[in-house]
Amino acid sequence: MRGQLLSRRGFVRAAGTAFLAGLAPRQLFALERADAVFAAAFMDSGGRFGLATVAEDGTIIDRSALPNRAHGLAFDPHYNRVVAFARRPGTFAAIFDRTAREAPVVIASPEGRHFYGHGTFSSDGRLLYASENDFDHARGVIGIYDATNGFARIGEFSTFGVGPHDLSISLDGKVLIAANGGIETHPDFGRTKLNLDRMEPSLALIDAATGALIEKHDLPANLKQLSTRHIDLSADHDIWFACQYEGARDDLPPLIGRFRRGDALQFIDLPEPTARNLANYVGAIAVNREEGLVAATSPRGGTYVVLDAKSGALVRETRLAGASGLAAGPHGFGISTEGGVFDGRQSSVNWDQHAVRLG
Repeated sequence: MRGQLLSRRGFVRAAGTAFLAGLAPRQLFALERADAVFAAAFMDSGGRFGLATVAEDGTIIDRSALPNRAHGLAFDPHYNRVVAFARRPGTFAAIFDRTAREAPVVIASPEGRHFYGHGTFSSDGRLLYASENDFDHARGVIGIYDATNGFARIGEFSTFGVGPHDLSISLDGKVLIAANGGIETHPDFGRTKLNLDRMEPSLALIDAATGALIEKHDLPANLKQLSTRHIDLSADHDIWFACQYEGARDDLPPLIGRFRRGDALQFIDLPEPTARNLANYVGAIAVNREEGLVAATSPRGGTYVVLDAKSGALVRETRLAGASGLAAGPHGFGISTEGGVFDGRQSSVNWDQHAVRLG
C-alpha cells in the first residue's frame, strides 16, 4: 500500500540475492546509496515500453519489458510484487516479482472489459483489484483477481459510477475507494470522450468484502465537467482527490479536494496564479504521511504543488516541465517528468504519468 514506506535496506532484504546478483556494479552502487526505491513505467528511445526500478537519485536499477504502454502501478509489500496496468483502453496488466524468484505474469481483462490504468492490492496481498470499463453498458467495475492463484479473475464489484480511474483501499483494508471520472468511453472510438456534455463524476466508498456501496459523493452541478481522477490517503484517514477539467479553458475550477467517510467533499482554494499554472489538469497526487504533506503534479502546466495535509494550505509551488509521476519519498516526494527526468537526473527514457514507492 502506498503509505507503507520501505527503506533502501528493507528493499534490499526483500529483493533477495537473485535480484541483486543480476545487477551491474553501477546499479548496485546506486542502490547502496539510495534511501528509497521507486518503480515507474517508461518508453525508451526506440519506442519500446517497460517498467523500471529507480533509485532515489534517478538511477535506473533494472528494467523489464512491457507488451505496450502502461499507466498506473500497484505495489504489494507482502510478496514484493509490482503491477503495471495498461493505459486505457488497454487490456493487459503485468505483474513482476521483485525478488526475481518467479517469472512475470501477464493477465488480460475479460471480454467486454478493459483496464482503466489503475488498481490496488488487498491489505494482505491475496487479492488484486483493478478499475475496469464494462464498455457496452457504460458502467465502471472493479475486477477482482486471486493473487495466490496466478491472478485468475474471480469476480467483480460495481464502482457505482461511470469511467472509474484510480482505485485505492482504506488503511484498514476494509473499504475500496473509486474515483469515477464520469467520462464514458468505448474502445470502438479509441480514447474519445463520448459524454462531455453529461458527465457524472463521483467518488465512491465500497465494502471490500461484499461490494456493497457505503457512500457516494457526486460532484455538485456546477462542477459536472470536473473529472475525479486520482486519490491517495493521509495518515488521519482523509481521502485526497485530484481532478481534470473538461470545460472551458478560461474557467478556473478547484482541482484538488479531500473528504472523510461520512463528511462532504471539501475543495482546496489555491491562489489564483497557482491554480492557473495547474492548467485545469492534475496528473497525479500523493500523500507523504510521515511529513504531513500532499503533492500534485500538472504535466500540462509544467508545475507541481505541495500542500499541508492538515490545513490544505499551499507550502510551495515549483515549475517543472512535464511534471508527472509522483510518490512519497523519505523526504518530500519522488517526482518524474515526461521528458525523462527523475528527481533531477536526466535518463534515456521518457517516464509515464505515475510512479510508486516500493514499500
